Amino acid sequence: MSRRPFVAGNWKMNMLRADAEKLVGELKPLLAGTDSVDVAVCPVYTALAAAAGALAGSKIMLGAQNLHTVESDGAFAQSGAYTGEISAEMLKDACVAWVILGHSERRQYFGETDAGVNAKAKACFAQGLLPIVCVGETLAERDLEQTNAVVEVQTRGCFAGIPAAQAKDCVIAYEPVWAIGTGRTATPQQAQDVHAHIRGVLASIYDEATANAVRIQYGGSMKPGNAAELLAQPDIDGGLIGGAALKAADFAAIVNAAAKR
Repeated sequence: MSRRPFVAGNWKMNMLRADAEKLVGELKPLLAGTDSVDVAVCPVYTALAAAAGALAGSKIMLGAQNLHTVESDGAFAQSGAYTGEISAEMLKDACVAWVILGHSERRQYFGETDAGVNAKAKACFAQGLLPIVCVGETLAERDLEQTNAVVEVQTRGCFAGIPAAQAKDCVIAYEPVWAIGTGRTATPQQAQDVHAHIRGVLASIYDEATANAVRIQYGGSMKPGNAAELLAQPDIDGGLIGGAALKAADFAAIVNAAAKR
């Protein structure tokens, strides 16, 4: 099955409003002729409005890095006494299309759980947003040969109760935690093996057609130098890009590599 590549830039806790406008301004001409790849940038909350304005007239989509959800009386609360948080409705109002959920840094530093990611994914769908669900193992788990078991538990937990029709629209980002910001990268074959395993888990939850429809990004330090080789793998459908997303030329090079896969 041919899946449309998707490359998303996770800017993490970087970029002031002016920086966001500048980076988007640099990206737009570099990506103007790239029509075969879905592209998104995911700034911090304070730069969403600036980025949205700068993205006007382009096909680059806007994403956010997290959201808050509280289920009340069978619905997801979109406002209330939750100091410091932001709801799916607020993100939609800010022109957001995608939301990164369960990133390894949120799991590590802020106690994110599979159940919490699952609730946030459902809150996304309730507001017409689409989730990028992150899964991945630590170095200790890989060394103990627990990679497949870890990503299976995470995938099953994050997709619990999500119907196939919605699952097809989700994106999964496989993040080997040991390869994020360390300079280490999974080999193309290592990444492909885990992507294929995740797709197999989806097939066991749903069916082959649903599993084959879900796009799975690689999120372990994809760079211009390794993007083409990683994206050539049959189950790697794009990238969730960290550091390289902060440089227009590097990010554009990855998108262009995705266009040639």
